Amino acid sequence: MNNYETVFILTPVLSDIQMKEAVEKFSNIITKEGGEIVNVENWGLKKLAYPIQKKSTGFYNMIEFNADPTTIEKLELMFRRDERVIRFLTVKQEKYAAEYAAKRRGNQTKKED
Repeated sequence: MNNYETVFILTPVLSDIQMKEAVEKFSNIITKEGGEIVNVENWGLKKLAYPIQKKSTGFYNMIEFNADPTTIEKLELMFRRDERVIRFLTVKQEKYAAEYAAKRRGNQTKKED
């Protein structure tokens, strides 16, 4: 299994409940395919660099997970089919990127305490 990180932007017209449902939907796809969710982050409403579908803002979300490469195909297919998703990007993490992400998560939990 490989380490992956996916960032996706949801349309800004969603309510908090709808946004959480979308994140859960994509998380469930990963777990159903045998993947393991490592971290889920909601980065909130941010301004886009350029308008997409006549929208200038979007809800940014990131999911870090471990999965087989076949899971990525199914996940990205669901991103393309979902009207709520404006853009998405899935990246395979190298060894050093995975170590940095783990270190960053550790620092975040210390700050929250």
